[in-house]
Amino acid sequence: MDYFNYLKGELRAEGVPVQEIAEKHGTPVYVYSARTILEHYRKLRDAFAGLRRAEAAAATAAQASASDSPLICYSIKANSNLSILKLMKDEGSGFDVVSGGELYRALKVGADPKKIVFAGVGKTDEEIVYALEQGILLFNVESEEALGNVDRIAGKLGKKAPVALRVNPDVDPQTHTYISTGKKETKFGVDLQRARRILASARELRNVQVAGLHVHIGSQITKVEPYVETLQRIAAFLPECEALGVKVEWLDIGGGFGIWYKDKLAKPAREIAAAVLPLLQKMGCKVLLEPGRFIVGNAGILVTRVVYVKESGDKKFVICDAGMNDLIRPTLYSAYHRIWPVRTDAQHTGEVPDEERWAGPASVTDVVGPICESGDFFAKERRLPPLRRGDLVCVFSAGAYGYAMASNYNSHARPCEVMVAGKDVQVVTRRESMEDLVRNERIVSFQV
Repeated sequence: MDYFNYLKGELRAEGVPVQEIAEKHGTPVYVYSARTILEHYRKLRDAFAGLRRAEAAAATAAQASASDSPLICYSIKANSNLSILKLMKDEGSGFDVVSGGELYRALKVGADPKKIVFAGVGKTDEEIVYALEQGILLFNVESEEALGNVDRIAGKLGKKAPVALRVNPDVDPQTHTYISTGKKETKFGVDLQRARRILASARELRNVQVAGLHVHIGSQITKVEPYVETLQRIAAFLPECEALGVKVEWLDIGGGFGIWYKDKLAKPAREIAAAVLPLLQKMGCKVLLEPGRFIVGNAGILVTRVVYVKESGDKKFVICDAGMNDLIRPTLYSAYHRIWPVRTDAQHTGEVPDEERWAGPASVTDVVGPICESGDFFAKERRLPPLRRGDLVCVFSAGAYGYAMASNYNSHARPCEVMVAGKDVQVVTRRESMEDLVRNERIVSFQV
């Protein structure tokens, strides 16, 4: 659930009318609900609490107090806004980072390095040095060369690097091909046969400690079966790790839990946990989760204003001041986002109206942006209430991979980001200015 609802035809973010936010801060504007972020984190934490209770029952009091499993490490790539990271850190979350820049952001808000895992297939030497100096919990390594490089750099620094090998269980997560990472043909992780060889050779490396396995099969997964199949394969692989002399202390099961964009197909946290907890409890490892979209996806909206309404042939276009540079998911993934006017039928109260059941006046419309690309759209042939120049339109479920993937294409300034908590509204990223567009550039004259 989220805290964007209509009250007598007016969309509110928690206790604040969205129209007030747009009029004060302009459009396009991203609006986040702090309450939604925290509730989704807490639902996941509480759903997996059974794992903590089982560990505590099997451990001494001292061990139980030191245990931090499952450790939830919010995946910064979903939305890296510093205020969101601070909110997560204060709630007890760790962080999953995939670059030195994301590590910097986590540390900027006071994150505990021992609650940070560094994933990604292409860590540079500089990023590895930075993470080693900070003393992070784990490096997730994805190849022989990456493992050897971490060992080499750690040796130069006189450190021992804790690593988890990312294994690829060859499980189809049944999601979009661009966000599917569990099949053996993807660039992520190594197949189990190669993993055996890497783990065997790791015993010869003096500056790394293989402390775990990492398995992340994809994103926006709406079924529990792929997780169950993955963990069954990992459970069968653990005895082989032991035979190779590798003690798997941490099992990083990734994230990828789906959210509701349109149909309510994604499973709630309690159903995911109920399916996988019996397997995790039998394996006896500390567990690490890396949710991103699950936490912030439905906690953010993009508010845009209609610039023009245009008809051409049989087509009707609503042209907005936000475009693919602000939210690229519909273009990149053919992703569906609910879209609805900020002000609608004065009698409507509750959730976003279901456009397929909307009984009021409607027309079939393409909702597009100002970018000079035919792929610049938010929706095609969508049945929407009549829209006019100046109307405010809301694109829902835009909290994940929205602003984080925004660009300055066509030299458009990136939008403002606003956080709402109850009736408190704060700008958490100011709108870029024209000067911001060129702040890192130099005008150089050449004699050719």
